[in-house]
Amino acid sequence: MATTTITDTGSQPRIRPPKLHPLLRYVLIRLGISLLLIWGVTVVTFLLTNLVPADPVQAILGDRASADPAKVAQARIDLGLDQPLIVQYWTYLTNLLHGDLGISNQTRIPVTESIGKVFPASAELGLGAILIAIFFGLLLGLLAALRHNKPTDYIVRAISLIGISAPTFWVATVSYYVLSFKLGIISGAGRLDPWVTPPPHVTGMYTIDSLLAGDMEVFTNALQHLILPSCVLALFTVGLLARFSRSSVLDVMNLDYVTAARAKGLPGSTVTFKYIFRGALVPIITVVGLAFGSLLSGAVLTETVFAWGGLGQFAFRGATALDLPVIMGVGLIIGIIYISVNFLVDVIYGLVDPRVRVK
Repeated sequence: MATTTITDTGSQPRIRPPKLHPLLRYVLIRLGISLLLIWGVTVVTFLLTNLVPADPVQAILGDRASADPAKVAQARIDLGLDQPLIVQYWTYLTNLLHGDLGISNQTRIPVTESIGKVFPASAELGLGAILIAIFFGLLLGLLAALRHNKPTDYIVRAISLIGISAPTFWVATVSYYVLSFKLGIISGAGRLDPWVTPPPHVTGMYTIDSLLAGDMEVFTNALQHLILPSCVLALFTVGLLARFSRSSVLDVMNLDYVTAARAKGLPGSTVTFKYIFRGALVPIITVVGLAFGSLLSGAVLTETVFAWGGLGQFAFRGATALDLPVIMGVGLIIGIIYISVNFLVDVIYGLVDPRVRVK
C-alpha cells in the first residue's frame, strides 16, 4: 500500500503525494491523449463536412424546390446553416455530449438510432474476419519464419502476396458467384435466410444473440452466412499479418536471449513460443489493432456484395445523398473506433512489455 512521506526541512513539513503505479500512470496518460484525439476528430469531421462544395439544402429539397428562395432560406434556418461556423460547431459539440448525432436529412431518423441498428452487423463481420486473420496470418507467418528459405517459406510468401494483391470486391464477387450461386455449398447474401426469424435483440450480432437465446438452429444459419464474407474480408489481413509476423519473428530469432535459451537446452516449443514469438508480439499487435479498426469501421464493397447491411453501406448511402448528419456521425464513429482500438493496443503494450510503461 502506498504511503506518504514527511520530510523535516526545519520549518513546515512537506508532504509528498503517493506515486502512481507505473502501469496506472501509463494508462491514464494514454487515456488523456485518446480523449484529446477524439476532440480533434470532432473538429476535423465538422470542418471537412462543411467544406464540401455541394449544397446539402439542394440535396434535401430537390431541383424544383431549390428554385424557391423562400424555401431555401427556411431550410437553412431549420438546419442551422444560417448560423456562423463557430456557433454551428458549438451546437454540434453540445449535442454530441448528450449522445445526439443529429437527425438524418433524408430519413428524418436520429443518426444515433440508425448507427445503433447497423453497427452490430459490421461488428459481427469484423470480429469474424479478425479472428480468421489472426489465426491464419500468425500461423503462416510463424511457419514461414521457422522454415526460412525453404519450400514452406516460399509457399507462404506466395499466399500472402495473393492475399494482399487480390482486389476485395473481385474476390467477394467471384466467391459469391462460384461457392454460393453456382455450387450452393455455402450460404450467400444476407445475415440469415429469409424464412429464419432473427433472435431476440441483445447485442445485435445474430450469432451471439442466438447463443444467448439457446437457439442453435438460428446460430447455425447465422454462422453459415457469416463464414464466406468473413473469409473474403480477412484475406487481405491474412496476407498482411503473415508477411509482417514472418519479418518480426526473423528479427527476433537471432537475438542474444534466444541464443541463450537454446544454449540452456530448453525444448524447441518453449523457445519458439515463450522467447521468439513473445518477443515478436509487440510490433505485431500494432498491425492487428489497425486491421481490427479497419474491419470494424465497415467494408463497403464486401457488405454490398453480400447484402450485409452494416455501417459501410449506411455510410455509402449517406455520402451519395449528401446527408451531412449521417456523414459526420459515421466519420466520428469510425474515428472513435480507431482511437479506442489504438488505446487498447497501447494498454496491451504495457502489459506485454514492461519497458514500454516505464518510458
